[in-house]
Amino acid sequence: MELRHLRYFVAVAEELNFTRAAARMYTVQPSLSQQIKDLEQEVGVQLLLRSNRKVELTPEGEAFLKQARLCLDYADKAIQEARQVAQAQKAQLNIGFVPVAEMKVFPYIMPNIRAQFPDLKIHFHSLPDAEQFKALSRAEIDIAFTRYPDESGAFESIQIFDEPLTLIVPKDSPAASLKHISIKSFQQQDFVISDEHASPQLYKIIQDFLKQSRLEIHVVQHSTNILMNVNLVGMGVGWSLVPAYVIPLLGDKIVVKNTLEPLPMIGLYASYRKQPRSEAIELILKVLKAQFYMDFG
Repeated sequence: MELRHLRYFVAVAEELNFTRAAARMYTVQPSLSQQIKDLEQEVGVQLLLRSNRKVELTPEGEAFLKQARLCLDYADKAIQEARQVAQAQKAQLNIGFVPVAEMKVFPYIMPNIRAQFPDLKIHFHSLPDAEQFKALSRAEIDIAFTRYPDESGAFESIQIFDEPLTLIVPKDSPAASLKHISIKSFQQQDFVISDEHASPQLYKIIQDFLKQSRLEIHVVQHSTNILMNVNLVGMGVGWSLVPAYVIPLLGDKIVVKNTLEPLPMIGLYASYRKQPRSEAIELILKVLKAQFYMDFG
């Protein structure tokens, strides 16, 4: 039984005339008659009495009509609510991000979004990478800016850029006066390292780098956010490896040091649900492509 069967039956029951009911439902009378026969066969009782002179509802038909109207009312309400939700979603944009996106990406995309979609409500969600992918799968956010790409295949992911890690040291440390520092001096040096759970990709990149370089450092503190790295280095707690975007945030108690050997890179990625994409997401991708010279479809 389909909704169309109920709609056809209600039309006949209200018109008590197959010809008028067919015109009301934009169909032909023979097709309508067949739909009613199919409905009666599925229900297992006769719903209408037909004669050359008139059409009448049987007692079973009267009972069925009452419930059929309720079903159609519920179906119409369900359709209306679904469309309202879809319309509301079109009028808002939920963005998940890690801190680097605030400084390196949002200044480019936000003016464009505001200009082209002035009525669009934008909500920002500062979440770790893994939490962003969960939120994206639950449609709680529309786009995720993370340090690693989605590998599940559930979303589209693009790389926006790579940035190098940089070494920061306290201004009053002996290393601050050196022109260059070799990574060999990292050996057993006190370091502030980002926490594995708070910044899993940064943590992994640093650990892989240390392992490949055969270096062992002395971790005096794990930090839960990048500003904690900066503040602890400024207090003289130790050195730290941080993404280059942090450099403008450094105070006068911290020195950025060049290393003789290259430090590893860390990326930034955007992930979003597959087609169809909203106009706002399309605009974000267009701006990212233009600003960061990316090549993607």
